[in-house]
Amino acid sequence: MKQLFIKQKVFSIGEKFTVKDQDENDAYYVEGSFLKFPKTFSIMDTTGNEIAKITKKILSFLPKFFVEVNGQEVLTIKKEFSFFKARYSIDAAGIEVNGNWWDMNFEVVQHGEVVGSVNKEWFSWGDSYKLEIINEDMEEVMLALVVAIDCVKDDESNAAGNFTAST
Repeated sequence: MKQLFIKQKVFSIGEKFTVKDQDENDAYYVEGSFLKFPKTFSIMDTTGNEIAKITKKILSFLPKFFVEVNGQEVLTIKKEFSFFKARYSIDAAGIEVNGNWWDMNFEVVQHGEVVGSVNKEWFSWGDSYKLEIINEDMEEVMLALVVAIDCVKDDESNAAGNFTAST
C-alpha cells in the first residue's frame, strides 16, 4: 500500500502545492491556472510531465469539471439541480466513491474492489488529505479525483461567498 499526502498552502495566490509520499519526498506538483479561462489544474510528476488535468467547463448552466489522466477523460464531477443543499455527482466508468466525499472521507471502489481511501487530516493549518492507495495502478486517478473534489469545493465556497456579498 502506498500513501500520499496533500497539504495545501493557506493563502496560496498562485494555487500551487506539492504532494508528498510517505517518506515526505515530493511525489507530484499541482498548479492551478491563475486568472485564465477555463479554470484548470495540472498535476505533474517530479520531472514536470503532466499526468492529469482538471478543467472547469465554462458556459454551463450548472458547474461541471472534467478530469483527464494521461490524456484520457476518466471522470466528470457535475452539480445537480437542487433548491437547498448543493448536490454533486461523480460519473466515472467502473469507479465509485463511497462515503462522505464532500468532507474528504471516502473509499474509491473499482469494479467492486476497494482500490484506495482518502481521509481529511484534522487539526492542521490548511486542508490536508491522506491518500491510501491499495491498487497502485489507480494512484494517478485517485490523486486527480482528490484534487478535482477540492477544486469543486473551492468553486462552491467562492460561489456562496459571491452570492452573499452581492445580496
